[in-house]
Amino acid sequence: MQNHIRPWRNIDRRVSRKIHVGSVPVGGDAPISVQTMTNTLTHDAKATIAQVLACAEAGADIVRVSCPDEASTAALQEIVRESPVPIVADIHFHYKRAIEAAEAGAACLRINPGNIGSPERVREVIKAAKDHGCSMRIGVNAGSLERHLLEKYGEPCPDAMVESGLDHIKLLQDNDFHEFKISVKASDVFLASAAYMAIAEATDAPLHLGITEAGSHYAGTVKSAIGMGNLLWAGIGDTIRVSLSADPVEEIKAGFEILKSLGLRHRGVNIISCPSCARQGFDVIATVAELEQRLEHVKTPMSLSIIGCVVNGPGEALMTDVGFTGGGNGAGMVYMAGKQDHKQGNAGMIDHIVELVEKRAVQIEAERDAAREAAE
Repeated sequence: MQNHIRPWRNIDRRVSRKIHVGSVPVGGDAPISVQTMTNTLTHDAKATIAQVLACAEAGADIVRVSCPDEASTAALQEIVRESPVPIVADIHFHYKRAIEAAEAGAACLRINPGNIGSPERVREVIKAAKDHGCSMRIGVNAGSLERHLLEKYGEPCPDAMVESGLDHIKLLQDNDFHEFKISVKASDVFLASAAYMAIAEATDAPLHLGITEAGSHYAGTVKSAIGMGNLLWAGIGDTIRVSLSADPVEEIKAGFEILKSLGLRHRGVNIISCPSCARQGFDVIATVAELEQRLEHVKTPMSLSIIGCVVNGPGEALMTDVGFTGGGNGAGMVYMAGKQDHKQGNAGMIDHIVELVEKRAVQIEAERDAAREAAE
């Protein structure tokens, strides 16, 4: 991301190879993709498909499903057929599940070097991936490193995780397989960050970022934002997953918010709001909560400022598509494209702002379409 007007906002992304997870490019100059993982029983195809569809509606570019048994891979064909986004099959222990998943149409196979089995078994998985056009993810995890690496290093550490990943990369490359990405996840932010920085120097493979087992919705989002935000700011990362003990849709929302905060992806309404204080001219907290819910359907990238008083309100509104700043006597000022436009009473304010945002979204899309047609 380059900003020539404000160079202090520049992020120089690490140069990586581009691969494809189904129709989604990962790495190179592709946008950083956001993914999640279902938590339904995969063999329950109906429930899993419903969750995949909900995640796709929330903006997921890729969805991963766990395939722990034959019943899961048997359901995969229907899940893949009904999914609007590429499906990644998550494989542990049983290499035959990977072969079955490839045959069922998975776009990518995630395998864990620590438990997938012998090189011979991995070669069988590679053949299946080649035969069926799958990419692969080498999913190194601090909690399941190979025994010989734990004996060598004494504990999970960045060097052990990188060695695990590079050994597996060599195995794939020796078998002439190059459509792979890699992750080196840990639940410890320091360990994960150090491992990712090291692997980023050691390979040009696309990197899948994540702080694994990050925790609850609130705590896990904070931990992921710190760990992944640090790496993304440094230009490291090509696809991300926020791991939360929560509805997978919340992982997608958190992932986009992390990327939006760094200017790396733009989707939906970015609400800029104050924490509120005694100066507020209306109930900022309740207003923002309702606006977030009522504007979820807007996918057009745009900005909305909701500020309680005139201390920072006009200045914030200068930089947003739509703005509202609290004033006195039960009314505030509406800003459009950074300029004062009209006064609006607090009563009916939320309905009015929703209407303005929806209209502005239509305008933005029309302007974008016109620019695209002019360029063709």
